[in-house]
Amino acid sequence: MLIRNKQGWEISENRATSEDVFLNRRHLLKMMGIGGLIAGGSSLAFPGIPGAAETDPSAALYPVPRNDAFVGGRPITPEEISTTYNNFYEFGSHKNISKAAQALKVRPWTVKIDGMVETEMEIGIDDLLAKMPLEERVYRHRCVEAWSMVVPWSGFQLSELVKLAAPTTSAKYLVMQTFEDKSVASGQKQFWYPWPYTEALTMAEATHELAFMVTGMYGKPMPKQNGAPLRLAVPWKYGFKQIKSIVRFHFTDKRPETFWEKLNSREYGFWANVNPEVRHPRWSQATERDLETGKRIPTLMYNGYANEVASLYKDLGNERLFM
Repeated sequence: MLIRNKQGWEISENRATSEDVFLNRRHLLKMMGIGGLIAGGSSLAFPGIPGAAETDPSAALYPVPRNDAFVGGRPITPEEISTTYNNFYEFGSHKNISKAAQALKVRPWTVKIDGMVETEMEIGIDDLLAKMPLEERVYRHRCVEAWSMVVPWSGFQLSELVKLAAPTTSAKYLVMQTFEDKSVASGQKQFWYPWPYTEALTMAEATHELAFMVTGMYGKPMPKQNGAPLRLAVPWKYGFKQIKSIVRFHFTDKRPETFWEKLNSREYGFWANVNPEVRHPRWSQATERDLETGKRIPTLMYNGYANEVASLYKDLGNERLFM
């Protein structure tokens, strides 16, 4: 008899929003005669997602099948909340950047893969999507500012991109960078920030099954304010680690200094793993504010993914793993 033990972040199926609910909206639109427009990448806007009107060639790919092994642990946060309460410093240091982010042009979008790989390459985002097995995963998302949400991300496991890149055995880190264009991203005119936004994972983290490249959410392509067309989701880490609008993947044997490390390494370190017992220098991390309900809830070790990822860090000595 097979007995499956639930992971720490899991809940019963009747508490998570089902795939049918998301598909039902699409069905209703089709019954109204506009579903075909969506599949064709139309200029139809959706409530709660400013700027979602721009044609996206990948629209017909969504929704993608949900992987029920990843259910988030809490009810899914409403779309209108998670698409309008965002950090995206390229467009400003406040949360209301959803309108400003519509200046970002996501086509054409080229991704560069270089460094310690068999063959360096540049690939268009739509060609990359065609090579990847897309699925939906429901993940918890925990910001270092002590707010949280639960999101149905669409995309592919990061290990699939690593496989495509074919790094050499000497590669120890995967470094990611976002776009840099001051003409569309007004926040990048603030010269005191170390642009472009840079983040990195160890190869062990990058190839872990939870590390996920996100290309969409809520059964549609990724809104610009959430990091279109390609962002990272590593749900056991704080949100600042989860870089948006990626244009470069660089494999190296040297650990880089990441964006927030350069700004303030005392408050924002390389690892950025979630730990309720390790406070930020200016506030507690013991609880978090759920964006939908506004209630304070206990923060879980590694954001509820300790069973899966704690072993990645057992031999790192005195490293500051949690901030």
